Formats: sequence, C-alpha cells, structure tokens
Amino acid sequence: MGQARPSIFYIDFLRFIAAFAVIAIHVLGPFRFLYGDITNADWLAASGINSVTRWAVPVFMMITGALLVSTERAFNCEEYLVKRLSKVAVPFIGWTLIYAVIGGFFVNDLITGTWSANETMNILSSAPNDPVWYHLWFFYDFIPLYFVIPFLIPLLKKATPELIKLLIVTWMVLFSMKWLKVDSFLQENLILYTGYLILGWYLFNRDNRPQLKSWVIAGVSMLVFNFFGTWQLAVDTGKYSSLFMGYKTLNTVLIGGMLFVLAQTYADKIQGKLRAFVLVVSKYSLGIYLLHPLLLIPVRELENGFYSAFGSNWLAIPLITVITLVLSLMCTMMLVKIPVINRLVP
Repeated sequence: MGQARPSIFYIDFLRFIAAFAVIAIHVLGPFRFLYGDITNADWLAASGINSVTRWAVPVFMMITGALLVSTERAFNCEEYLVKRLSKVAVPFIGWTLIYAVIGGFFVNDLITGTWSANETMNILSSAPNDPVWYHLWFFYDFIPLYFVIPFLIPLLKKATPELIKLLIVTWMVLFSMKWLKVDSFLQENLILYTGYLILGWYLFNRDNRPQLKSWVIAGVSMLVFNFFGTWQLAVDTGKYSSLFMGYKTLNTVLIGGMLFVLAQTYADKIQGKLRAFVLVVSKYSLGIYLLHPLLLIPVRELENGFYSAFGSNWLAIPLITVITLVLSLMCTMMLVKIPVINRLVP
C-alpha cells in the first residue's frame, strides 16, 4: 500500500456503514414513488432515510481508490486480471445468471409460481446493457474502473499536490455542471466515477484532521439540504425526485468526503464486540451486497405486510435493514464454506 499504517480499521468501518446504507436504500425502495398514496409520515420516513444514505456506492468507490491506487507494487497485468479483476467479475457473472433464473418466475413484475425459460432468456439477452436485478447496475460502472486504476497509479505519483487539488476541484465542477444540466462530453460515468477513486486515494494518503471541521460543515449541510430539498420538491411537484441525491452530484461528493474523514479520525475509538462485528461485516460486504436482494423479494411486496407489522416506516425501515444485514451476513458466511460457490461471495 501507499504508506505504512498501524491499522486501516476505518476502511472496514466505511465498508460497514456503506453496506448498511445500501440495504436501507433497497428496503425503503417501494415507498419512494408513493408520495400522496401513503401517509406523509410513512413517505417522509422512506424519502428522508433515502436522502441521507445515497452516499453508500460512492463510498465503496472511494475505498477502492484508497486501497488499489495506493499500491507500491510493480504492476503485473496477469496477476491484476486474475487476482483483482476476477474477484469482482466472477461474482457479477455468477449472480447475473442466478438473478436471471429468479427473474424467470416473474412475468410483468408479478411472481407466477412457475418458471419461464423464455423469460430468463429474455432477461439474459438484455444483460449486456441492462442489469438483470436492480442492485447489479453497480458492476456496469464499477468493473470499468478496474481498467482505469493501473493508469491512475503512475499519473498520481508524478503529479504535484497542487495539481491533484486542481484535478479534484475540476472534477467537482463537472459534478456541479451535471446537477445544473450543463452538457459536456466529460460527464461520462467513467470519468465522473473515476473521480471517486482519486478522492479516496487523496484522502487516504494525507492527514485530513485540519480540514475536518470544513468537511463536517459541508457534509452535514448537504445531508440537511437533501432531506428538506427532496421533501419540498415533492410538495411542489406532487411526486418524488432524486434531483438532490444522485451519485453524480456535488452533494454526494461532499457527504462521502465527510464520512471518509470522520471515519479516518474517529473509527479507531470503536472497540469490543461492536468492533468485531464491524470487521466481520466488512469482510463479507461484497457477498452481503450481492445476496441481500434475495431476502427482500417477499419483503418488498407491500401486500405481504412486513412493513405494516412495525406500525410505522420510521421503525420498519431501520429494523428490517438490520435484520436483512444480519441474515445476509449469516448466509454469506455459510456460502463461503462451499467449494466453487464461495467464489460468488468473496
């Protein structure tokens, strides 16, 4: 890695909170577009929790940049493709097949109880361009980043600190342009998401404590803005909008940066059983990400009553998220013990 360090527990902590946030986003998913159709309290719970957790995927990208771009080892193409890229590509392909088979039970978004080979084949035929399940979109943007990383390593090593700052500022300007709907050929996903790799690498390799207050002010301001801005947009337009919390907005960049610096500063204070639990979830975070939508299939069908059993979405969403996280962790830990299958949950 880029520098000697006694511990990177804060990276494990970031994986932990990102895994929790991703599951929460998927748990609340059925309610986002129900503004006016459900009680304001239940909709606001879903929309509010959604607005303060949308940093999850960018944080995963920042972690990747922090660790992989910081390496000092000489690049070996074969080793990189086999040991690094395959750990992401193989699970993606495997779970694409699994979810395509599961999708064969659904016709017009309704489970039929019988499997349709034609439906599965239709899903697979679209897989090169469209994810077969809602959470697999991540890999379509994440896997290409692995081909960028080997080129970033020597470039960032040679760049001066001031040039790197300028690069990050330029990247943030591109995010602002995206939010303001100013078109540019530089706003391709590969370019914008590469910025998260660079930001993660940058924060990882410096002491950010002098800027902690600024990061907190910026990040908390954006969390509050996301919450109330999304609420106000719904009141004004009569429908939900993700305008303020996309992965390619400056809001999300500032929140992700704040969380990275906070974890870097304070995560090591976590001790005991909670620390051990964080480490376990971090270790199996990719498997949890891949597997948890399976457990949510019956939950997200609102007529099944899982959410209403808790009385309020303010209780239902957090508690179902915790339960799903724990069950996904247990399933992943069992799957890693099975030869061949364990390659699907690295």
